[in-house]
Amino acid sequence: MAASNTQQNYDKISELKAFDDTKAGVKGLIDGGITKVPQIFIHPEALEKKTINPKNTHFIFPLIDLQNINLNNKEIVKQIQEASETWGFFQVINHGIPVPVLDEMLRGSLRFHEQDIDVKKPYYSRDVARKVMYNCNFDLFSEKSLAANWRDSLYSVMAPNPANPEEIPETCRYFFTYIY
Repeated sequence: MAASNTQQNYDKISELKAFDDTKAGVKGLIDGGITKVPQIFIHPEALEKKTINPKNTHFIFPLIDLQNINLNNKEIVKQIQEASETWGFFQVINHGIPVPVLDEMLRGSLRFHEQDIDVKKPYYSRDVARKVMYNCNFDLFSEKSLAANWRDSLYSVMAPNPANPEEIPETCRYFFTYIY
């Protein structure tokens, strides 16, 4: 798939709005047969020309071990805070969620995203008050965002008041039967 050329009179906001109004997400672009990456997904040329030193590509991601959470609660909270602030993500081990449940979460998510757009549209939203929503880039309209990320996401509030199982797409409910 080739990237589209940069246009001098590019209206990013209009293209973002037109894309978001389809409620089809990135998967909708693929299913629609696009042949060029839309401009909203292309990072500025300055970023494209940045060279990467292969010697600096080995990272050690933060690892949070919950095995002794009852004994080290404050320390674990501190580790999570530091990892969130410096990396924005971390890996959790010894969380107690059985592997079959994790596997079904992945399969459920895949089933959701592979559905027909008409089935997914009712979940498409930018309303952060909703407990369950599907969209492409939670920060799609942020002025800080140089380009949209090539992804669709399904979000569900888990705390302090989780979504009711009926609010969750049927393809993903198995995980919630484990929680409740």
